[in-house]
Amino acid sequence: MGERMLIDSHCHLDQLENNLADALQFADEQGVKHFLCVSITLNDFPNMMKVIEPYQQVSASVGLHPNEKVETEPTAEDLIHLAADKKIIAIGETGLDYFRSEGDLEWQRERFRQHIRASKETGKPLIVHSRQAKEDTLRILKEENAASVGGVLHCFTEDMEMAKAAMDLHFYISFSGIVTFNSAKEIQQVAKEMPMDRMLIETDSPYLAPVPHRGKSNQPAYVRYVAESIAKLRGVDFEVIAEHTTANFYRLFATVMPACF
Repeated sequence: MGERMLIDSHCHLDQLENNLADALQFADEQGVKHFLCVSITLNDFPNMMKVIEPYQQVSASVGLHPNEKVETEPTAEDLIHLAADKKIIAIGETGLDYFRSEGDLEWQRERFRQHIRASKETGKPLIVHSRQAKEDTLRILKEENAASVGGVLHCFTEDMEMAKAAMDLHFYISFSGIVTFNSAKEIQQVAKEMPMDRMLIETDSPYLAPVPHRGKSNQPAYVRYVAESIAKLRGVDFEVIAEHTTANFYRLFATVMPACF
């Protein structure tokens, strides 16, 4: 059958520095065949959708990142309306980020709840960002019954305890280029130990380029380095990671399952 295909489960294609068509072609040459372009601001959402519209291999999400400040908060109904587009397969990215925000963050928690409610109403899984907000992230997911729809904790940077708690709520764990960093020992341990059937890989491009491109602009083709790094950590062939992470993506986002898979 040849080498297994890869999927970049989280990228920001509308923010790439290089030409998108060229970036997708290069990714295709590296075996990356599908891409989930993730929304972070609703103001830029129409342009993001316009940029990716020509590409059948690109799916998208709709959401407002927890760090983004807006004058009017989106309601669950607003998100449900935007999620009707056939390219939209997920709600987010949403979640909590206590690293970059200060003061009373109840607005962030309420925004998170609105996204979860939109996810449950549409049946489209959540893409969750959580930074220094482990307890509240898990608490709100439980309170809002997010387990009924599931989703993914993207760019995972926490410990095995949180990974297990998230998996108990029917969430997948996605690893970015951070897993290739020598300093990321705890994340590497999670990638090494967690069940293979709950793992996704991503670039978060144009951010967080993996070794050997660390510090430079990231791009979807580099998800290959993430897969290779995890394969080395687990002592398995690259194709094993490619096969499992691709199957996991299509299991979570069943609406984009290709007929040939």
